[in-house]
Amino acid sequence: MSIEQAPDAQALISGNRRALAKAITLIESRKTDHHQQAQALLSSLLPHTGNSIRIGITGIPGVGKSTFIEALGLSLIDKGHRVAVLAVDPSSPLKGGSILGDKTRMEQLSRSQQAFIRPSPSEGSLGGVAQKTRESILLCEAAGYDVILVETVGVGQSEYEVASMVDFFLVLMLPNAGDELQGIKRGIMELADALVINKADGDFKPAAENTRNHYQNALHLLQNEGPWTPQILSCSALHNEGIEEVWNMITTFREQAQQSGALDTRRKQQNLHWLDTLIQIMLLEQLSQSDRAQVQLKQARQAVADHQMTPLQAAQSVLDVLRTPCD
Repeated sequence: MSIEQAPDAQALISGNRRALAKAITLIESRKTDHHQQAQALLSSLLPHTGNSIRIGITGIPGVGKSTFIEALGLSLIDKGHRVAVLAVDPSSPLKGGSILGDKTRMEQLSRSQQAFIRPSPSEGSLGGVAQKTRESILLCEAAGYDVILVETVGVGQSEYEVASMVDFFLVLMLPNAGDELQGIKRGIMELADALVINKADGDFKPAAENTRNHYQNALHLLQNEGPWTPQILSCSALHNEGIEEVWNMITTFREQAQQSGALDTRRKQQNLHWLDTLIQIMLLEQLSQSDRAQVQLKQARQAVADHQMTPLQAAQSVLDVLRTPCD
């Protein structure tokens, strides 16, 4: 999509999907001149953001994330909501290409005028979350979408990045999946606001119930510090069973979080986390663009490898070059 002209902010605010798509293309652009345009656009749209419920959805490959999101999205549209899906596809580690197949997998949802689906390549970002996903969330909110669903690549300790940009973090599980997440179970369960056992239909119903009981018992071992107690539900997205219960749970969470002030606190903390992350990214970009710093970095690496300098001293030497202006 061409972005030679800046996206029309008023068209975006009015809900024009083409303007929204063009705006997201602008913020995803790597061109330096586009960065300023994107930030100016976001700044003008900030008063129109923050009025959605942001939901992160993750799970192991094959758990049925796209089927679940489509079933949930169609149900929400029937209730009068406008739904945006930001689906982050895995990028090729060799050439950076991405399958971007979510519109194909969510065929019914993609045809609705009340839905917006944007697949984006992860480009190796932490947790499979595209670096610009946060800004895309703001753009979707400004365009009037009141439910934002962020589908991520997979599960792991890096999913902390997912939880840091949404209000509600939902982990989809398979029946009899107890052994698949042993190495990361505690980390995931500490992050999750809900575990949902998908594909709980037919012969898998008893297995889904066993899995639900397994994680319900495990939750009792974790201390819950907030006002919300993580829930465990089961559903069959394919047969549209249990989807209503999942949404009722999310709305209950939002009501409690708003009444207690936890939602406002969480978003403030997320913005500060975002600021810290951007500072790190910008420092790394500054390092990569400085020839002098790159020379010093190469020398510092060799010095550390030869045990002639401590890593801290080496890092300080590189930062000193960045701080020192060129003659």
